[in-house]
Amino acid sequence: MGISDNIFKEKHQKTLIIAEAGINHNADLKLAMKLVDAALDSGADIVKFQIAVPNLMSTGYAKKAKYQLENTNGSEMQLEMIRDLLLTTNEFKKVYNYCSKKGIECFFTAFDLESLSMVSSWGQNYFKVPSGEITNYPLLRNIASLDKPILLSTGMSNLSEIEEAIDVLTNFGVERQNITVLHCNTSYPTKMHDVNLLAMTAIQKAFNVKVGYSDHTLGIEVPIAAVSIGACVIEKHLTLDREMKGPDHKASLEPEEFYTMVRKIRNIETALGNGLKLPTPSELPNKSVARKSIVAAGPIRKGEVFSEQNLASKRPGTGISPMRWTEVLGSTATRDYEIDEQIVI
Repeated sequence: MGISDNIFKEKHQKTLIIAEAGINHNADLKLAMKLVDAALDSGADIVKFQIAVPNLMSTGYAKKAKYQLENTNGSEMQLEMIRDLLLTTNEFKKVYNYCSKKGIECFFTAFDLESLSMVSSWGQNYFKVPSGEITNYPLLRNIASLDKPILLSTGMSNLSEIEEAIDVLTNFGVERQNITVLHCNTSYPTKMHDVNLLAMTAIQKAFNVKVGYSDHTLGIEVPIAAVSIGACVIEKHLTLDREMKGPDHKASLEPEEFYTMVRKIRNIETALGNGLKLPTPSELPNKSVARKSIVAAGPIRKGEVFSEQNLASKRPGTGISPMRWTEVLGSTATRDYEIDEQIVI
């Protein structure tokens, strides 16, 4: 199964797990390569980076978000921060090629049309609309024209804005089945009371789309919970060290934590099963042990009528089920029974 098929899995099939390396390489190519290795070792399906032409992404007047101010140089504007955190185009291509060599899927989230055109020329399999670009009509239109599966992230959005973005994508040729909408909160890190995980299922019901979850909480329990209620994609930031300087490290998982998250998600996938309520092979032997049969409550003589007084239900369940109680009542014993003997009719 290819990645493009995997991303649009049916319910309870394998969840696509994206290691969001983002800008956690701190503009260091060697660090970016190490993030690729860490993503691969963790069991992630994909490693993802962010790419932009700084002056096409932001003006010089754009301020930084609160979490960015707390984790970077507080005196600089957003444009300066972006310039400081991005690899060169040539380095990004080296990362892409390195992923191919290592055998892990890679893609880049583009924040401007020039970057989008560049990464599309590299042949990546699908594209993501980041939360901040959900109202960027030109970017939505151009992503739609690429005829690839799309992840639409919805941090800071309401249902109306999500609907408008989906309409742009579908109006320019994207089939709804090729859109996966990611519930997201863009506060880094996201507090538990702001997660609102059930919004993911509300999105699914409102737009009849596949859904996933892009997580910025501390820890791993929320993405695991998201899988249990239907997320087919999980995206989580990965860092080599949460204490590194940079805006996203604090809300990221270190490699061992990411590995643990992947393992637990795979366990949940297995535990979800196929949705059919049937006894499993492992518990079939327990039926005769744990269930009960109709037995004699005391000695019963041949010809005596079975009644509420002379019958009981007791383990094991190898005889007549107590669910046939009324069928047995009123019939006549065809032989003698000692106490606890299973009734036969």
